[in-house]
Amino acid sequence: MTRLILIGGGHAHVHVLAALAAKPMADTDVTLLSPYSRQIYSGMLPGWIEGRYAIEDCCLALDLLAQRAGVRLAQSACDELDLEARQVLCANGDSIPFDHVSIDSGPVAHPDDLPGALEHALPVRPIEGFVAAWPGLLERARQSELKLAIVGDGAAAVELAFAMQARFAAEGLDHARLALIGGNHRPLACFPLALRRKAMQLLAAKGIAHQAGRRAVAVTPDHVQLDDGSQLAADAVLVATGAAAPSWPAHSGLATDSDGFIRVNRRLQSLSHPFVFAAGDVAAYSDARPKSGVFAVRAGPPLAANLRALCCGQALHEWLPQKRALYLISTGNGNALASWGGFSASGAWAWRWKDRIDRRFMAQFGA
Repeated sequence: MTRLILIGGGHAHVHVLAALAAKPMADTDVTLLSPYSRQIYSGMLPGWIEGRYAIEDCCLALDLLAQRAGVRLAQSACDELDLEARQVLCANGDSIPFDHVSIDSGPVAHPDDLPGALEHALPVRPIEGFVAAWPGLLERARQSELKLAIVGDGAAAVELAFAMQARFAAEGLDHARLALIGGNHRPLACFPLALRRKAMQLLAAKGIAHQAGRRAVAVTPDHVQLDDGSQLAADAVLVATGAAAPSWPAHSGLATDSDGFIRVNRRLQSLSHPFVFAAGDVAAYSDARPKSGVFAVRAGPPLAANLRALCCGQALHEWLPQKRALYLISTGNGNALASWGGFSASGAWAWRWKDRIDRRFMAQFGA
């Protein structure tokens, strides 16, 4: 019996579960290791904040998907891989032996990189923690004036700011104040210039302050300290600074890049340990791509095919991720920004497009 462990319930592993449900593998024992029994789809999180979706609309039931696939769900996080003994060491103290392992655990937050953030800020990841805390933040805004600072000005941070502003406006909470703190002179630094300019215009129009070119260096109970020596008053602080790698892959001895992401070849195999596979944001692809759910979703089918081939003793196939991807950034009130290569546009049509894509993805794997 071949033992395969899937670490994490990310977008790529959802495809693997679906493939196993459609066509089980004989003589293979599969375990899904995840700290949660569901996956909250990050693409729909802004819509949930706005009130456009119920949280149930944004969740994939990993427990039911695993049950359909004949996969055992072990509800815990990975602490370490013992690559010599081939065991996963879990946060709950368990150890699970394996012959092959696939990792799609997603990115993490490192609030300890920002002094004071552990004590006085809320990281957006893990998403479950943010989802639990958001109703309390909203209630604080209902009760009194709330100054909310978001550390970060990438896609996730910008979408959060637009969604929260839309929710505050819909409830008549005009006294709530939002600010984005990023080290870039324009938000969405990795996107085309036209899109960045449009984002700046929308932030200004909606009253969301962008601390252009200034970086957060510390968080206190009532303000954020900036690198130019100034302070930004804040009653609550969110940390949405982009994808960071968990520490355990590098500590376990896997080959990683300078940021700690697992280096894989075009077959999605670890460069140092060929019995380990990785996909999604936790992976550093041989053909570098941005950290994005788009590439995590696209990696799902080739990962599922290669894991099946590996367990069945067949040849593996290479996967070359596309060079361009469609990005849709929610801007609140049923609008979105769209970007494809050097092309960018905005409007309600972009939100409807995004909504259809997100709902189609959820329906594909829905319980």
